Amino acid sequence: MNVETWQWALIIVSSLILFFLSPLAKTTDEFFKATHRKKAPSAFMLTGSLIISWIMAKSITNAANLGLDFGIVGGVAYAGYYLSFAVAGIIIYFLRKEGGFQSIHHFLTSRFGKGAMRVFSVLIVIRLFNEVWSNTMVIGTYFGEQGSSAFYWAILVFTALTLAYAIKGGLSSSIFTDVIQMGLFAILLCIILWKIFSVENFSVSEVATSGTWSFELGLNLFFAAIIQSFSYPFHDPVLTDRAFLSSPKTTLKSFLWATLFGALCIVLFSVIGIYAKSQGMEGQAAVEVGKAFGVIILLVINFIMITSAASTLDSTFSSFSKLLAVDLKLGKNLSFGRLSMVIIAILGTIPVFLNAEILSATTVSGTMVIGLTPVFLFWRVKAPKVSFYASVLTGIVFGFILVFEIFPKQLIFTEGKYADLLWVNIWGIGCCILLYLIPTWIKK
Repeated sequence: MNVETWQWALIIVSSLILFFLSPLAKTTDEFFKATHRKKAPSAFMLTGSLIISWIMAKSITNAANLGLDFGIVGGVAYAGYYLSFAVAGIIIYFLRKEGGFQSIHHFLTSRFGKGAMRVFSVLIVIRLFNEVWSNTMVIGTYFGEQGSSAFYWAILVFTALTLAYAIKGGLSSSIFTDVIQMGLFAILLCIILWKIFSVENFSVSEVATSGTWSFELGLNLFFAAIIQSFSYPFHDPVLTDRAFLSSPKTTLKSFLWATLFGALCIVLFSVIGIYAKSQGMEGQAAVEVGKAFGVIILLVINFIMITSAASTLDSTFSSFSKLLAVDLKLGKNLSFGRLSMVIIAILGTIPVFLNAEILSATTVSGTMVIGLTPVFLFWRVKAPKVSFYASVLTGIVFGFILVFEIFPKQLIFTEGKYADLLWVNIWGIGCCILLYLIPTWIKK
């Protein structure tokens, strides 16, 4: 059997196993809130689910490629996004304990009205839409060149199989399978690292000294990630939906542990790129390293991508379903919830055929939502409704400035790749905070 046959077997067999193991949701609480025998997820399950649903195929591909580009600094830079867990965990803990809010939508509706909640929902839909194609494209690259028939067929089959078990159990299926997928991820990552460090003349010390701690070689992205972490998590329902399932104390504990272990996983996966750099490889780091080590390791890397992409994809389907049915109250029943999963699966696959860039799904959407920073960071401030719109719309404007590359060069004070990303975010977040607070000062 050739490599491609084994890859197809991995996708089909693993998806079928998850389908048969997944619980069948018979009530709306099981489907939308992941209750099992009327119990909320434990701290262990919640931590595992948080980590694996964010260690998506897109993220670990980016981590490996950044390791190739910048050494260990690249891995640490991308791991900076995992501060999002701590930020979201702490703020949502107080939103629940002090404010009594039952969801992000509940908070926004109470403070800024239904219009603000609808604007926020649009941002969420864009986020979930991006999650589908940006993760399935990674799977496609292991089957063929982008644009080839094998590339497209792999994406379509993988999406359909993941959709099948997500439809079966909703968020219950998502969290149940996340624990299995987290275990597989940890085992497979250890196998890859063992193989890499068994190579002569490649050691931990080489990893530690593989990058240069300068803005030009990775720190632009690191500081941009830290800045975006104060807004990025709140427009990601895959993360925030899990913040309202268990008790506030259990949830906070899970989010803080997920910060540590999630960041560690990303840094460790960047070692693949660092090894590729040491061997003079070019292109997709994980793919090239897999090919260099032979069929077995290539299949292990392929399987780790399948595992991480599936966990993110089923969580995306579940979150979109909950958004429409529960948060927007468009039809809270199982049939509607399952139909909405099919809709996002179809719409989210369209960009695959338009040659979209994977990393842009993180960096651009992260900039467009920086306007959420003061909304949640200063949630105790009784700001008028106009503050929300002023801040959020300013963030979107800066997002478009980044997309169209029209930011004034005079306002960029560092050199190198991602310098524009960093300074668009610095100036943008400053403007967002100012425009959020000015109406409050005027009101007083």
